[in-house]
Amino acid sequence: MAVWGYVRVSTDRQAEEGESLGAQRRTVEGYAMMHGLTLDQVFIERGVSGSKPISERPKGARLLARVKPGDVIITPKLDRMFRSALDALDVLAKLKERDVALHMIDLGGDVTANGISKLVFTILSAVAEAERDRIRERIAEVRRDQKTRGRFLGGTVPFGYRLDEKDELVPHEEQQEAIREAVAMKAEGASLRVIADALQAKGHSISHVAVSRVLRDHAA
Repeated sequence: MAVWGYVRVSTDRQAEEGESLGAQRRTVEGYAMMHGLTLDQVFIERGVSGSKPISERPKGARLLARVKPGDVIITPKLDRMFRSALDALDVLAKLKERDVALHMIDLGGDVTANGISKLVFTILSAVAEAERDRIRERIAEVRRDQKTRGRFLGGTVPFGYRLDEKDELVPHEEQQEAIREAVAMKAEGASLRVIADALQAKGHSISHVAVSRVLRDHAA
């Protein structure tokens, strides 16, 4: 059985000053000593944002790759190791499957043991569901706001528009003229491929599928 510690700070300044890392490490070492555990190594994540899942952090990924069944991981706080309850719930489930114990000191100890794990998982599940709802609400709100202000929602810039210096969609005059031409050709019975070929001949990069989408949006 190996015992691993994990500590993290978000900024390079914190990492250089060492205050936060030092306090976290002492907390982990003190906890291990109180429970008769001998630390094999403490993984120190320097200047890495908590917005990244632990599996995508340099030290976090190495820790998850090193642990074996029967091992123990100790971390001072949930937010040092996980970016959210969703992230925690996913990683905890995988650690339990691998028979790896995780001790989160701020939550009272071993959150994968029978005694406390059921309560922790129940709480995290509820918080995770609330997080999902908030994420969906934020995304919907941002999209509504961007749509109202004509702001670009991400992805491919739609044909007929361009991005200005504020990343807002504004009409692309040449492409708008091409759209008007496409509408006229469609009204005369031209096929989508014929329209696409005609626009391509004039220097527009557009497929017949894109022509169909443009015509549909214009009709709407």
